[in-house]
Amino acid sequence: MENGTKLPERPIAAKPKKEKPPKQSKAPALLKTKREASIPNDPEAMFKSGFLAEVYQERPLETNGFGKVITRFPPEPNGYLHIGHSKAIAVNFGFAKFHSGEIYLRFDDTNPKGEEERYYKSIEDIVRWLGFRPVKITHSSDSFQRLYDLAEKLILKDGAYVCHCTKEEIKAQRGSDDPLKKGKTRYPCPHRDRPVEESLREFRAMRDGKYRAKEAALRMKQDLANENPQMWDLSAYRVLEEKDGSFAKHFRTGDEWKIYPTYDFTHCLCDSFEGITHSLCTTEFEQSRESYEWLCDALEVYKPMQREYGRLNVNGTILSKRKLIELVEGEPLEKPNIGKYVKGWDDPRLFTLVGLRRRGVPPGAILSFVNEIGVTRAESSIEIKRFEQSIRAYLEASVPRLMLVLNPIAVVIDNLAEDCCEMVELPFSKDPSYGVRIALSRISSQEWKTRANFVVCQVHAVPFTKMVYIDRSDFREVADESFFRLKPGGSVGLLRVPFPITAVSYEKDPATGLITQINAHYDIPDDGKTFKKPKTYIQWVGHSSIHDSPLKVEVHNYNPLFKSDKPGVGFLEDINPDSEEIFPNALIENGFHEIKNRAPWPANPGRDDASTSSGPESVRFQGMRIAYYCEDSTSTPDKLVLNRIVTLKEDAGKG
Repeated sequence: MENGTKLPERPIAAKPKKEKPPKQSKAPALLKTKREASIPNDPEAMFKSGFLAEVYQERPLETNGFGKVITRFPPEPNGYLHIGHSKAIAVNFGFAKFHSGEIYLRFDDTNPKGEEERYYKSIEDIVRWLGFRPVKITHSSDSFQRLYDLAEKLILKDGAYVCHCTKEEIKAQRGSDDPLKKGKTRYPCPHRDRPVEESLREFRAMRDGKYRAKEAALRMKQDLANENPQMWDLSAYRVLEEKDGSFAKHFRTGDEWKIYPTYDFTHCLCDSFEGITHSLCTTEFEQSRESYEWLCDALEVYKPMQREYGRLNVNGTILSKRKLIELVEGEPLEKPNIGKYVKGWDDPRLFTLVGLRRRGVPPGAILSFVNEIGVTRAESSIEIKRFEQSIRAYLEASVPRLMLVLNPIAVVIDNLAEDCCEMVELPFSKDPSYGVRIALSRISSQEWKTRANFVVCQVHAVPFTKMVYIDRSDFREVADESFFRLKPGGSVGLLRVPFPITAVSYEKDPATGLITQINAHYDIPDDGKTFKKPKTYIQWVGHSSIHDSPLKVEVHNYNPLFKSDKPGVGFLEDINPDSEEIFPNALIENGFHEIKNRAPWPANPGRDDASTSSGPESVRFQGMRIAYYCEDSTSTPDKLVLNRIVTLKEDAGKG
């Protein structure tokens, strides 16, 4: 109790259930709770059995020729990674780690058009944020000269030729010139049988700039009789130009090259150069396996083993790179309008990994989700609510709780003195082993230093005063018997406050009709008497300037970006106008300071080697009775901004 009227002791009849005192520990590791212990399912489960275990058995350590497992994650640096890439990262990095092997982060930078430094940096940052460390970062462009030399070797082995056909002519050669007449006889390019020396001369002419884009290409001489389209003389090298007609310049090699190798030529050879033992990719590349192996054999180089797993799709959102560009940059693309439909690539409504990070989704929750859905050859199409269920379970087990009021309305308790203030202790969570919290202002600087190495501070208290704020949704002027929150003549409990309050009157703004203040009575029982326990308890925030309470925050609640479960061709017209709700005058308890000082939450994002970045998104907590939140990247000391990560339950409208 602080200055002012002394409130009576809590009656014996209303004694709350005793909580077990937190166990004392000398080391943070001993503070691990039952909740924390159950955060992830077994993070190695998908490597111990099932598809990935079978893949390993096809080429185990003792037979792969290297004595260790070597994998790679090969993104193109022409966009931001999305939730689908998280599965590829988890599979490739996790497979190598599980087998005590190595993994390369290789940028597949063979198409300079669209490749930018920001994408390189973002991809590397996201991989580290997810908790992975490559043994080395490489680039396909590191091997441009080696790849070119092998292309000449392939020509000399009569395994490639320079073609001057148009796109339409190549389609016709492959038997698909008319979409309505597929299955027509395939026939060879007229340049297929040109002399080796002529193809070599023409290829060098391509290299030296004689030909412009689409005037010449190096094609592999494969097997037109094969039923696999990936064996129909795929392109190996092409000339690339910018929109102004100049030869394309590479971000790393500048104008050194006028021709660039294709994915089909580059990928298997870079895998070979790096000694990849298990080249793991999604099933969309299953047909490419044959051409992958054909090229390695044709050039007589080491042949890695490629195997394919089902990709991860999330319904109700957009993952297509082209569509994401339209969403973020608008049209025309020549004059990007960042934020035309959304705030940017890190908009929390997007399923880009930078967007999910800003939204506050912990990296450990993403990895746990990938592990839960498992890895098979079947494609995984997951509903957004399934993803959110996994996030919710992870956060429930790993973040603290605070009282937050989104749409505050003042409640003046008439029978308390102006200077009345009682400090109410709040638990970090329902788990007793978390302990309870105490305001930093009540801990000496020396004592705080002593506690600084602990996973959890023990006690936190918030002021209960004559004026408190509750959420406007927790009061109704007219309510039936099924409404158990505050109403005229009705009582409700305030979380952790000894006694309930009863609404006795309220005031309205005559212009807007909105209630501006509720007057209530604190239902202190007479000495020796018990009180009727309320049916419902609601969150609240007390007004006390000396305790810096409450803190004003701007809260952004995010809903699905699209109205339909499958946004398609007209996806821009499918945008949900209510995908973002802003509460500019929300109030939060002063315990937020402690949560921010103790970030990141969770302390271990889910992996032993996971990132412990203390960026604003790592300031995570549960807003009691509402949702899980994090601090936004635009937040400042003068203006706190919060993002909703996920609701407390699937249907946030219930209860």
